Amino acid sequence: MATHSISIGDIRDDAQASWVPMIAIAFGQMIMSFNVASLPVAMGGMVQSFGVPPTTVATGIVAYSMLVAGFVMLGAKLAQRFGAAQVFRAAVVLFCAAQILMTFSPTAPLMITAQALCGAAGAVIVPSLVALIAENYTGRQQATAVGAPGSARAAAGVLAFIIGGVLGTYIGWRPAFGILIAASAIVFVLSFRLRPDRGRPDVQIDVTGVVLAATAIILISFGFNNLNGWGLALATSNAPFDLLGLSPAPVMIVLGIVLGQAFLIWTHRRQAAGKTPLLALEVIDSPQERAAVYGLFAVVALEAALNFSVPLYIQIVQGRSPLATAIAMMPFNLTVFFTAMLIVNVYDKLTPRQIGRYGFALCTIALVWLAFVVRNDWSEIPVLFGLVLFGIGQGSLVTLLFNVLVTASPKALAGDVGSARGTTQNLAAAVGTAIAGALLVGLLSTIAVSSIAANPDLPKELQSQVDLNNITFVSNERLRTVMENTTATPQQVQEAVRVNTEARLRALKIGLLIMAGLALLAVFPAGQLPNYLPGEIPSDDPAVEGAKST
Repeated sequence: MATHSISIGDIRDDAQASWVPMIAIAFGQMIMSFNVASLPVAMGGMVQSFGVPPTTVATGIVAYSMLVAGFVMLGAKLAQRFGAAQVFRAAVVLFCAAQILMTFSPTAPLMITAQALCGAAGAVIVPSLVALIAENYTGRQQATAVGAPGSARAAAGVLAFIIGGVLGTYIGWRPAFGILIAASAIVFVLSFRLRPDRGRPDVQIDVTGVVLAATAIILISFGFNNLNGWGLALATSNAPFDLLGLSPAPVMIVLGIVLGQAFLIWTHRRQAAGKTPLLALEVIDSPQERAAVYGLFAVVALEAALNFSVPLYIQIVQGRSPLATAIAMMPFNLTVFFTAMLIVNVYDKLTPRQIGRYGFALCTIALVWLAFVVRNDWSEIPVLFGLVLFGIGQGSLVTLLFNVLVTASPKALAGDVGSARGTTQNLAAAVGTAIAGALLVGLLSTIAVSSIAANPDLPKELQSQVDLNNITFVSNERLRTVMENTTATPQQVQEAVRVNTEARLRALKIGLLIMAGLALLAVFPAGQLPNYLPGEIPSDDPAVEGAKST
């Protein structure tokens, strides 16, 4: 780990670079974030349009995050070898093509394919952003620019909920993604204002490392995404195969973790042999850097779980519009946006360790609060307070933890920092979304089945007419339609609706409490964060470093 980083306050730039390149960099972050943030808002429309359950929409989110996480380290090496500006431009073109497919996709599999292509483009864009910042800015401008992707990500989340909510309610879910076609074209034009870099043809691409890392991440993501459908332990009838009755989902997760460890061992050996590793392990070698990675994974997974759970509840359970979802989530998204921008103002007063602990403590308190106050109306003031509190913790943590990773490594490793960040964030998003879906559906099924079994008003003869093995989140109207096709009396239909309503709310409350427990556990790695004020990305030029230290 580099030890020659300096305090932001010690930097004095004689010349200011143009901020126009930063617009291209920020917009590059925004189109990716807008895309993935629009998926939960479009959930109701996609469920109706494609005739699929909400968990299929979650698979689209997982597909995007899985591809980014699996290939972002390869993307970093491509940026180093061919030049960050050039590969950034090519990735934006691929992203634009993926959005065309997304906008006009007639089926759910094509939608998932489009999101996978977006993920492939994002795998190149994510590490390029950090390298482009390091290439185009220094000193105070660099310190400001480092925080811009976090702010752009939060801003895109706000815009996605507003634009996606309005368009989804009055026109449909497709135009929200159509906007990204034009936005991608704008980013492509602006990219020609970036400082050109020739790349380094001597950079080697570790093919074995790519295969190990990508396979590990895909297995982990795919395993978590199918825990509910294939079985948490024993294989269900939906599993494609079983291993002596064992579900393939947990096996995939374990195998993915093993391959992840194999990747680290392989990378250490390759680095010791003097060859170019897929990921420079210096960016995660110290306890502080690993703590930042663990913390970043935890907070992004929690954010993904909440961003899936709330729209699921509002659109599918309550049957409300995408606009209602946008309004309900607006306090959270606005809080994340402003906190991500303003948290840098306390860096000279609080250490990363303090901010990390306070941030996860706020997230824990907010989730516990939500679990106790949530009812069937997300507009209630206590619920809004909980969302704002979680937004403060989440917004401050994402910006802080990214800054800790950036400031700990020299400029030459900026691409590796970007790939470590991209892998962590997108694997966390995939796992967080998958766990939220599996957890909530699993809880709902357990609670509903036990409540129905113990209910004398819903006899066994009636239960046999309904498939209790595939319980998922449905609106009361949909449940009434299903029950009317059975021998149920009007009173029994009403009782089934009541049981379903109570089971859904209990599942959400327990899910929020479990999320709060995970947030509380994340306080411990936050205690390993640096206990000093952050600096900027260190320079690799000894002459520059000597000048800054005087």
